[in-house]
Amino acid sequence: MITKLAILGSTGSIGTQTLDIVRKFPDRLAIVGLATGHVTPLFSQQIAEFEPQLAFTADNLTTKNCQSLEEISAHPDVDIVVIAIPGYAALTSVMAAAHAGKIIALANKESLVCAGEIILAEVAKSGATLRPVDSEHSAIWQCLSGESTPPVRLILTASGGPFRRYNQTELTAVSAEDALRHPSWRMGRKVTIDSATLLNKGLEVIEAHHLFQMPYDKIDIVIHPQSIVHSLVEFEDGSLKAQLSSPDMRLPIQYALSYPHRWNNDNLPKLDLAKTGRLDFEPPDHTRFPCLALALEAGKKGGTYPAVLCAAGECAVDLFLAGQLRFTDIAPVIESGLAAHSPIMRPFIADVIAASHWARDAVKKSVQKERRYC
Repeated sequence: MITKLAILGSTGSIGTQTLDIVRKFPDRLAIVGLATGHVTPLFSQQIAEFEPQLAFTADNLTTKNCQSLEEISAHPDVDIVVIAIPGYAALTSVMAAAHAGKIIALANKESLVCAGEIILAEVAKSGATLRPVDSEHSAIWQCLSGESTPPVRLILTASGGPFRRYNQTELTAVSAEDALRHPSWRMGRKVTIDSATLLNKGLEVIEAHHLFQMPYDKIDIVIHPQSIVHSLVEFEDGSLKAQLSSPDMRLPIQYALSYPHRWNNDNLPKLDLAKTGRLDFEPPDHTRFPCLALALEAGKKGGTYPAVLCAAGECAVDLFLAGQLRFTDIAPVIESGLAAHSPIMRPFIADVIAASHWARDAVKKSVQKERRYC
């Protein structure tokens, strides 16, 4: 049978790599819907190549048989919805797909971070399925496959980003161009900056907490600069299982589409451990990378704090890329937003969205007011 896909965010890093997988398996995968933020030459090329039944752009310049992302997500002809939209903007699409009982290949971590309990409740109610696309969560998912006993600890790996050995003075001088050069992964601009600050790893801890129902004190992080071990799972007998592969996002994307099968794809890199050589691990430095601690604290507090964390982080990254913040200003800006927030501890989706809008406005006003920012 051919699996019918809708890809939300088809022109981004995850979206284009998903289409690489579709091209490789035309007898197994078909595109029903494509969506992106704006009309671009690339999106026009994708429409011409895949001839989707449904198409949508957020600027409403291209619509085909649908009027919203949510309509594509819930469309009856779609089997799997690939959520590759960055940021909390994907939240309503995830909810629509969950309500419709879809298989959700989730590459957007902010939706679970902001509203994990709400989404999981909808998934359980409708019979929808979440399949993680992030390499770390896909690794945990694969390590848990076939196990009859629950894990006692999850260990997420992080490359450490391009500034792993930088001191505070060097971090202050980091430019946007510097931060966008990730040493291991090909990702979108927002995720690449978040990886450089380690905010991304904090968000992944919150996501893992929701996906695998694991307490925060049972989720650890280790820096692993080679990006070969993508995560590890510890069991009660002390055994550790790890998933290893070359750092290529097409691997977890394909597994999310092919599960429970594994397809042979000669376009994907094969790992040669002898050539790889050493594998290093070290603890993260919370002092030089304070975004990590901010994320973990927001996750543990819960309520609308994670939504503020995500939105403040998005806004801070936008301002950094625009030259209005220094790299080392990103964490203080997020921290000020979290400190000023009045949380709702049992939020509805509307509360999560409102908190996100509030956080973006608060960050912009704070940056305009504070003359110490560049």
